Amino acid sequence: MQQISPSRLGERLQDDDDDVFVLDVRHGAEFEDWHVPDSTNVDVYDELSTDPETAREALEAVPEDRDIVTVCAAGIVADTATDVLREMGRDANTLVDGMNGWSRVHRRAPVDVDLDATLVQVARPGKGCLSYVLVSDGDAAVFDPSHYLDEYEAVLDEYDADLVGVFDTHAHADHVSGGADLAAEHDVPYYLHGKDALALDATPLADGQVVEVGAVDVEVIHTPGHSEGSVSFDVGGAALLTGDTLFHESVGRVELGVEAGIEDSDVESNAATLYESLQRLLDRPGEALVLPSHDPGSPEPPVTATLDEVRERNEDLSRDRDEFVRELASDVPDHPPNFERVKRTNVGQESVPADELSELELGPNNCAAE
Repeated sequence: MQQISPSRLGERLQDDDDDVFVLDVRHGAEFEDWHVPDSTNVDVYDELSTDPETAREALEAVPEDRDIVTVCAAGIVADTATDVLREMGRDANTLVDGMNGWSRVHRRAPVDVDLDATLVQVARPGKGCLSYVLVSDGDAAVFDPSHYLDEYEAVLDEYDADLVGVFDTHAHADHVSGGADLAAEHDVPYYLHGKDALALDATPLADGQVVEVGAVDVEVIHTPGHSEGSVSFDVGGAALLTGDTLFHESVGRVELGVEAGIEDSDVESNAATLYESLQRLLDRPGEALVLPSHDPGSPEPPVTATLDEVRERNEDLSRDRDEFVRELASDVPDHPPNFERVKRTNVGQESVPADELSELELGPNNCAAE
């Protein structure tokens, strides 16, 4: 079986390797929702599943002089595509576990920020997720980690830092948090606002609270709206970790907690609450970096923008209160896959076996309002 690992494909794409040609054989609608960046879709999924020989005509358009990587949801149908392409004389390999495997890839880079500390952004391009590791005076804190804990252990080892706390900005709806597990492994506090820690043994966060990480003060700003327990973190006055409250070109959607059945509120009131939360963030210094927990597409770290830049780029921030509430309450995009179960897992109301987590998360990130 001819295969390539997701991490190896990620390295080659990161290096802008022109020899790689990523061929996605899924249906066009699935490809449009979520795909490896710069991949090409040839919809031969049905042909490969029923009579692979009938896919040959469409696959003739695949380049003969490049390294083909075939992709489907889990790698099974892509294996068939690889076999057919090799019979046709192409150099083809299957992406292990398909898009599921791609969603496991993580990349990291330090953020250029005015702190007497190191702030590392950990990107998960297959999910559009961003998390952070703050290192100061030998201490470290992790913010919004995925459940792939080895990625964060590697950062701690690289900087020879002791973990002193793990923070989530909110109970996420698109991926399962590794925060509680990472904190338990190191016997340190897991911080989450009480409004989102519905059935979790978490250390509650409160508005205005300051947590020290080495020589850096991390201030908690309660910014509800996307979820009732959403918070943002002011890191040393130089960076704002805004979770899903404020993105660079959008804001957090407001109906997920309601539709998951864990919030006793409605979409309009959540939108109004989010509007007020955003005003609190906009009062912060304009040169502060806005560092959200998601970025559309496939983020290449570091993904940063100053608050002043976000004000200029983000149309949601120019709306008055009534227009803002009306737009967020009426224009509801597609939901993240399995968001109800993911959300319930992250508030502690459901337990998902470890071997089911990857499949549960499979799919695009859709936590922005637009």
